[in-house]
Amino acid sequence: MTETVPTGPPITQTADAAGRIELAPDAFPADSPFANEDLRPVPASERKWTTYNFAALWISMAHCIPSWTLASGLVALGMDWKQAVFTIALANVIVLLPMLATGHAGPKYGIPFPVLARASFGLRGANIPALIRAAVACGWFGIQTWIGGSGIFALGSKLTGGEWENAGKIAGNPWPLWLCFVLFWAVQIAIIYRGMDFLRHFENWAAPFVIVGAFVLLIWIAVKADGFGHLLSQPSKLGWGPDFWPVFFPSLMGMIGFWATLSLNIPDFTRFGASQRAQTWGQSLGLPTTMTLFAVLAVMVTSGSEVVYGEAIWDPVTLAAKADSTFGLLFALITVLVATISVNIAANVVSPAYDLANLAPKLINFRTGALITGVIGILIFPWKLISTPEFYIFTWLGVVGGLLGTVAGILIADYWIVRRTVLHLADLYTPGGRYWYSGGWNWRAVAAFVVGGVLAVGGSYSTVNDQGAKQGPFPVDGLIPFLKPLADYGWAVGVGTSLLLYVVLMGGREREPQRV
Repeated sequence: MTETVPTGPPITQTADAAGRIELAPDAFPADSPFANEDLRPVPASERKWTTYNFAALWISMAHCIPSWTLASGLVALGMDWKQAVFTIALANVIVLLPMLATGHAGPKYGIPFPVLARASFGLRGANIPALIRAAVACGWFGIQTWIGGSGIFALGSKLTGGEWENAGKIAGNPWPLWLCFVLFWAVQIAIIYRGMDFLRHFENWAAPFVIVGAFVLLIWIAVKADGFGHLLSQPSKLGWGPDFWPVFFPSLMGMIGFWATLSLNIPDFTRFGASQRAQTWGQSLGLPTTMTLFAVLAVMVTSGSEVVYGEAIWDPVTLAAKADSTFGLLFALITVLVATISVNIAANVVSPAYDLANLAPKLINFRTGALITGVIGILIFPWKLISTPEFYIFTWLGVVGGLLGTVAGILIADYWIVRRTVLHLADLYTPGGRYWYSGGWNWRAVAAFVVGGVLAVGGSYSTVNDQGAKQGPFPVDGLIPFLKPLADYGWAVGVGTSLLLYVVLMGGREREPQRV
């Protein structure tokens, strides 16, 4: 038995003049095993984030070391700087679209990503996308923490005249490097323990500070180089012909994969939004513009480094370590700290904290989830994930992007096509409600995820270098050979397949609750 989407709100929830919906007094089922204070809808009166808050959030997250080095990976694959910047810019315009689509539920209902996923996957089934997102975030948290700790070590070693590099080694690395890694980890966990409002204030001042730091680096290298060098005039090794496109499309999917994680859990932030306009304009002004600007800055600074030092230095930490003054090194160190902390906490701790809380709401709260994320981030050996451009772009970003695209397709289909943006808040926390499906699982969403995921990443393959050596963990012919042609378009395949299949399986209409 089915019903069409209701035209008005149910009696358990109310809407204000701006269309923001919240539960009526005493309607939140606090005693439900699927509810806790961190997962409950944010009251409309507490949704205060403005356009600047969202723009600052994205500026802070985009201005990080991995973002800076994205262009270097593409140049290493044979692109010139214009092709690299074009690829990065296009990818961020594309990924902005699902970001805005899933982000819409935040200001309207005040709910985080795992609760939104309950509408499509079921109250229990939502743990599938939540844990996938959490696993990816834990990986990114480890990567960023290692990079941040390495940056502190590099600049600290310069300040101490190289003494840190000559210190005793543990597991192949000097012990001060491990100390920097652990201290950087602890600082991040301490900040997130202060809560989301403190994070908002931190991002507000971190954004302009990091922008200033990036331009200071540009001015410094421009003065030393007396201009910019060979990199800006270096021709593409691929051209714009048949050699370019086989590299462009998987690279584009990889660049989309860079922020595909946030396209799922952006409601974790937009749930605090004062309005739809705030999150829409804030994200639109913050994400694609900042990522493109940062790519251009990276290319210009690196080109200048080639003039001054005889080699292209893509790592901003390595370049900053060449500064002559103690003040310059300290400024660079603080900039690296602020930039890395701002992105890592926002992008890679907030989401898994909510996702893990969703797994066992009565046992895990937001802070406990954040601590678990931090521990897992250490245990995954993050330095292995970014060892080569091939592994980083094609394997890590490409496969992750394909799986997350599959989840995004289901969320968008359910929220926009099946439900027409109408959700019943109390039922998102209540066993036996309309989102309970069969024992808390919606097999239609699971089926769409499995089919979309197999098509998106089943053909994943490794390339070979000029000597014929395999560059990556997958078979050269692909995990599933006949799906190999789809592997270069993993994110798009995942989004499109799961979206269409989910709509077909759901019949285009909201399902009647199955009471238990």
